[in-house]
Order: sequence, then structure tokens, then C-alpha cells
Amino acid sequence: MDTLVIFGAKYLYLVIVIASLTYVFRQPKELRWKIALCAVIILPLTYIAAKIASIFYYDPRPFVVGQFAPLLPHDPDNGFPSDHTLLSSAIAAVVFFFHRKLGLWLFMIAFAVGASRVLAGIHHFADIFGSMAIASVMAYIVLEYIFPTVWKRFSKKYPGTL
Repeated sequence: MDTLVIFGAKYLYLVIVIASLTYVFRQPKELRWKIALCAVIILPLTYIAAKIASIFYYDPRPFVVGQFAPLLPHDPDNGFPSDHTLLSSAIAAVVFFFHRKLGLWLFMIAFAVGASRVLAGIHHFADIFGSMAIASVMAYIVLEYIFPTVWKRFSKKYPGTL
């Protein structure tokens, strides 16, 4: 059981990366550009939002509070938010905008990544839900309010690339 938890906590996010890249490269050229541009905007903004949130909310890691050895070695720093879950959820959110069914599957895997990190003793569920919320809210804001304008300018400036 520990091996499965460690795999989920350490490597499961790679399934999301591989699945999303496979999806992207199977799309027509214009859609690939849209997805890539969304990711280039959403991923850094999500990371920045998470770093800002971590300034305002400190959550000591479970192994620090409970004084036990986690399944994975980790620094005893702020556990909020979970970076692995944040990245997984941000990628899932980008894909969700373009393909709802695959996006939902990726969100479920992102939750499994987070749950594995909880079971490994390096995060609380608040860190996981916080990561998923930050990624989802940032993706919504970008896709709803920022991306349409950016795409319009991009497609006018680089019409030959599409």
C-alpha cells in the first residue's frame, strides 16, 4: 500500500501531463495554439496566486504537527497549497475548457495526486482543496475575461501560424 501511495504522491501527476500533451498534439493546429496560449497564461498566474495565498495562510505539514516520519522526505515548510495538486489541477482546468470529459478525468486524477500526498503525510486536505480551488478560479478568470482578448490579438498578429 505504501508503494502505491508513494507512486501517487510523487509521480501520478505525470499521467496528467502525458494525457494532456497527447490530447493537445492530436488537435488541429489552431486549437493546439489556443490550448498552448491558455496554458502559457494560466499556469504562471496560478503559481503566482498560490504563492500569494501561501503568504496569507500557513498550514504546518501533518508530519510536523503529528511528529511522525512521512512516507516521502520533505522540508517542514508551509504545506499550503500543494504544488503537485496545483499543477495537476491547473492542467486539468485548461483541458476542461476544451474537452469537458477528459478535463473531468484529469481533475479526478489531480484529486488522487492530492489524496496520495495526504496519505503520505505531507499535506492536509485543506492544502489539496486549496490548490484545486486556486487553479480552478484562476483558469476561470483567465478563460472568461482575459483569453478572448489575448486570442483575438494573437490571431491578428500571427495569422500565418494558425
